[in-house]
Amino acid sequence: MNLHGTGIALVTPFDKEGQVDYEALRRLLQHTENHVEYWVVHGTTGESVSTTATEKAQIAEFIRKNNPTQRTLVYGLGGNNTQHLLEELKKIDFTGYSAILSVSPYYNKPSQEGIYQHYVKIADNSPLPIILYNVPGRTMSNLTAQTTLRLAEHPNIIGIKEASGNLEQCMNIAHHKPADFLLISGDDLLTVPMIAVGASGVISVLANAFPQKFGDMVRKALANDFVGASKLLYNFLAINELMYAESNPVGVKQALELLGVCSSEVRMPLLKATPELKKKITEKVERMMW
Repeated sequence: MNLHGTGIALVTPFDKEGQVDYEALRRLLQHTENHVEYWVVHGTTGESVSTTATEKAQIAEFIRKNNPTQRTLVYGLGGNNTQHLLEELKKIDFTGYSAILSVSPYYNKPSQEGIYQHYVKIADNSPLPIILYNVPGRTMSNLTAQTTLRLAEHPNIIGIKEASGNLEQCMNIAHHKPADFLLISGDDLLTVPMIAVGASGVISVLANAFPQKFGDMVRKALANDFVGASKLLYNFLAINELMYAESNPVGVKQALELLGVCSSEVRMPLLKATPELKKKITEKVERMMW
């Protein structure tokens, strides 16, 4: 299992009828496989909240079978109903997958103790090791450094994808965590500074579209070449904000369509990029064709 370096939160391509486009998914895997270390399936970027259980099983199996370079596979499984997640852990076929990325409970805004107990239940019952996922912009609650460090002592919790945007919080985790506990950036633009303070890499959105340069950036940072990594990072400054202007994965799917990888189709309530956003992304992508 290699969770150091660049992981991609894979998009789920759809066709014009809104069905999963497996040929486009194959192109996406081929587009990225030689440049990154692992793939994350059924994350937010994969529109996991709007794919069915049947689709999830089929997508997971397709990716497992179309992994010739044997990238490490991470399965996204989280939610705000602890008991339901415990039941899902028993039902899902995790064959070929090495870890589970589980988002902190959202909407019901539990206390820190509630979040802690939720994750302990999941970790106690999971057949795979758990990566915590802190993304306050979506969950409306923050998984604090103190709670993260408590959870880091659990033998079946191996890391955290940190997308709080709070570098001080990330530094506290990096400073006090067990040596084998992974701190993973959940913010593309903060990847280089997070590696500088102890992160092991990133789970990226942008790397769907630009896997080679993004992967190179991360490898340079991990090799302590922060000058070289920063030069690559600055190429992503202008386009990164466009990825989220109309919600993720609307922006990155538009970029992927321009690159001929998959269509920009998303599932409602998300909508395809507006003409204005499409124009801006087109201009940035054309300038980024290294």
